[in-house]
Amino acid sequence: MKTRAAVVRQAGAPICVETLDLAPPGAMEVLVEVAATGVCHSDWHVATGDTEHPLPAVIGHEGAGVVAGVGRGVTRVRIGDHVALNWAPSCGACFYCNEGRPSLCEEYVAPVWAGTLLDGTTRLSCAGAPVYHYSSLACFADRTVVPETCCVPMPHEVPFEIAALIGCAVTTGVGSVLNTAQVEAGSTVCVYGVGGVGVSVILGARLAEADRIIAVDRNDGKLDIARDFGATHTTPAGPGAVAEIRRLTAGRGADYVFEAVGAPSVQEECLHAARPGGTVVLVGLSPTGSTTDLPGAIITRQEKTIVGSYYGTCVAARDFPRYARLYLDGVLDLDPLVSRTYPLEEINGAFSDMLTGSIARGIVLPDPAKRG
Repeated sequence: MKTRAAVVRQAGAPICVETLDLAPPGAMEVLVEVAATGVCHSDWHVATGDTEHPLPAVIGHEGAGVVAGVGRGVTRVRIGDHVALNWAPSCGACFYCNEGRPSLCEEYVAPVWAGTLLDGTTRLSCAGAPVYHYSSLACFADRTVVPETCCVPMPHEVPFEIAALIGCAVTTGVGSVLNTAQVEAGSTVCVYGVGGVGVSVILGARLAEADRIIAVDRNDGKLDIARDFGATHTTPAGPGAVAEIRRLTAGRGADYVFEAVGAPSVQEECLHAARPGGTVVLVGLSPTGSTTDLPGAIITRQEKTIVGSYYGTCVAARDFPRYARLYLDGVLDLDPLVSRTYPLEEINGAFSDMLTGSIARGIVLPDPAKRG
């Protein structure tokens, strides 16, 4: 069969929309007709080369769609199911899976970063040559084949755009608050970076009943977005940001500081924005090979905690339906996150809008007829 897909052929070059060959699903694999895919910095890092990945590759890791076919042995989903796609497949049996940390699964790390499916091969090809899958999903496409473990059934009442966001930004941001940091009610939370993940951190802080939520961003439009989503205070990024955070917190700093940018310099600033005894949560993904200077003397003398949060420390089979239910119950307001939709052919423009900071989250709709 064929699929139209967004292909990165060379780092730093424009993303191409091409028609590729797509093999049918193998054992424990699922064919998904993609209905919506979020525009996320993680895909852009592949396009720029900041994230090392085999090329050519189909990007897209924040997706949702309809199950159109299943391979041998598939039991978790059936044809016609609506699914959100989980970009961190897990085996369910290794040390980390048994510890309740499936996003750290040690069995599936190698094939995911090799750009293959879990058997070490690809389903995508062009003129007989392999095309690689980013994050086992490759969902900037009309259709894709993914591992069964990447499919989480969603209620049909959840729009595909929202299901896609639950597949990455929402789970990453809300989960970093509820699962990783376990923020207490009445806390002061500071968020550096108000993209889709940063906004989701704000939503998570509201769910945790934080008393103050301070948003920091260099883009005034994104600070407006932060206030719309529940930030109680905002401050522009720059030399005065830490002083303003301390002014708002009786001179101490925030109880929890979340970094949702993935920039070492911002991560370093977050350490100074946290109060003594506070916690810095690194949510954003830094470029491959970058380093961050976090002075041990400050960490020790001020008893600050630095913690990483990968995919919101989620258990996708548990958390995706949980966030979907909170959305349907009106507790988690995700609709305003969808700022604009794009056809697949406008993928480069979608990333351009993301980089200007003019939107909360863009969504690519391969087939607008599948919207909602």
